[in-house]
Amino acid sequence: MTKRNKVLLYLFSFLNGIIIKVIKFWGKYSMNYMISLIVLLIDQLTKILVLKYLKSIGSLPIIKNIIHFTYVENRGAAFGILQNQRLFFIIITFIVVGFIVFYFHKKDYYPKPMMIGLSLIVGGAIGNLIDRILYGFVVDFIDFRVWPVFNMADSAIVIGQILIVYVILKYDVLDQREI
Repeated sequence: MTKRNKVLLYLFSFLNGIIIKVIKFWGKYSMNYMISLIVLLIDQLTKILVLKYLKSIGSLPIIKNIIHFTYVENRGAAFGILQNQRLFFIIITFIVVGFIVFYFHKKDYYPKPMMIGLSLIVGGAIGNLIDRILYGFVVDFIDFRVWPVFNMADSAIVIGQILIVYVILKYDVLDQREI
């Protein structure tokens, strides 16, 4: 066995051990938390890169006049509403995330799209919460030119909301047999 293969085998074993410990710690809700964690990591990584490389240049066309990466400091909520209400957003985020985490543990039998949607919302909400606490604003950078600039956390929140609406429309009454 080559040195490279030994390193890869060790790395795989190490990651496998971590995943097993996480699953044991979080129990049956581990997938929900893993989704939230992945969303949070992707969101924060992209924002770190934006702050490091994009802040100084402002905007970078990816496909000219269609999609740009544009550095924006959003001190409000969606579409820039409620500007400079940082404390309000921090408190609301703690309440919403706390409610969703409580919901994870209260209900065992809701459809997977509902739980995935809630997990996406938690990851996105925590990502934007970290920005508000660290910087006093949310870092936005995805710019389609015809829509307000947004970030990965916002995308996760919107996808999560779409999944929840899907479940609400599909399951008129959330009956165990239908799920």
